[in-house]
Amino acid sequence: MARKLKSDRMLFYTTTILAFAGLVMVYSASNMLKPLDDAQSSVFLIKQILFTVLGVAAMAATMRIDYHAYQLPRVTLALMGVAVVTLVAVLVFGPRINGARRWFRLGGIGIQPSEFAKIAIIIFTAAVLDRRMDRIKDVRYALAPIAAALAVTLPLIYKEPDLGTTIAILAVVAVMIFAAGLPLKYLAGMTAIGVPVLAVLALKEAYRVKRLLIFLNPDLDPQGDGFQILQSLIAVGTGGITGRGLGESVQKMQYLPYPHSDFIFAVTAEELGLVGASLLLAGFAIITWRGLRVSFRAPDAFGSLLALGLTIMIGLQAFLNMSIVLGMLPTKGIALPLISAGGSSLIVSLAGMGVLLNISQQASAEG
Repeated sequence: MARKLKSDRMLFYTTTILAFAGLVMVYSASNMLKPLDDAQSSVFLIKQILFTVLGVAAMAATMRIDYHAYQLPRVTLALMGVAVVTLVAVLVFGPRINGARRWFRLGGIGIQPSEFAKIAIIIFTAAVLDRRMDRIKDVRYALAPIAAALAVTLPLIYKEPDLGTTIAILAVVAVMIFAAGLPLKYLAGMTAIGVPVLAVLALKEAYRVKRLLIFLNPDLDPQGDGFQILQSLIAVGTGGITGRGLGESVQKMQYLPYPHSDFIFAVTAEELGLVGASLLLAGFAIITWRGLRVSFRAPDAFGSLLALGLTIMIGLQAFLNMSIVLGMLPTKGIALPLISAGGSSLIVSLAGMGVLLNISQQASAEG
């Protein structure tokens, strides 16, 4: 049985601190988005409080569910079924927002199916690999179900369009497959095929080509497509060592687009400086370290692969978001886990951390 008191406390406390730090930064980054009255100016904070409460409840629940329950074929298939149905539904019925169909709107709250799909795919991949890793070198046998699941879900996510999430899921699954023991030559072959395909998809749309050109030289269009990254770099640069002070960001005042979501790390760096940004980075480093530690100490292969996938999901997304904000990668709408405004990402991330903590409990019980 899992021992609640033996869960990874450092992982739990770091996750909780980041989630509540997100509340502070969402309010700070959003309270100057537009000239609203006092009642309206707190709307983002109120929503984020609701999402945090739901996310913490989801984490508390998944901490108490034996992770082996997700290993059952009927459970993994049900999760994938829900993921596929919701991904199709959002393309058909979802409203078009900023040229994309990624969200359902329910009572003014957006629900993003691709966030749920990420965790469903990770659970499905871990379960399949656990059952078939004894014949991992038989690629057709071992990987056929995973390939089929990706062949159904990833085109739907790409169609939204959301190339960033598509690539992130592929990267997480590739790490899990490699950890299961697939020889490097097969991964190298898959990479040799996959990279050109992704490059073609990335260059297929004119706006993606423009994003790449702007990434190489933002000054090509400083008042257009280069505006966002230039304002982000200004925010980061003016923060200095200790920052302007909490709530004192200038760039959030109609200069930096999406300061409360995709570019919240830029506001953090401006208001709290290098010190605050480094603490945020350290928080994700701790989650990655402790998550990998849970993976290494898990009592079975399924737990190890599941912990690895959940850890990489959080760590990779944080790395991508911060890299974009710092101009190290082309601009792409990727939330900073546990910090950015938005319900789906926060709730799914906290639920995933709950599963990770349950695995750590059982690793402690075994040890």
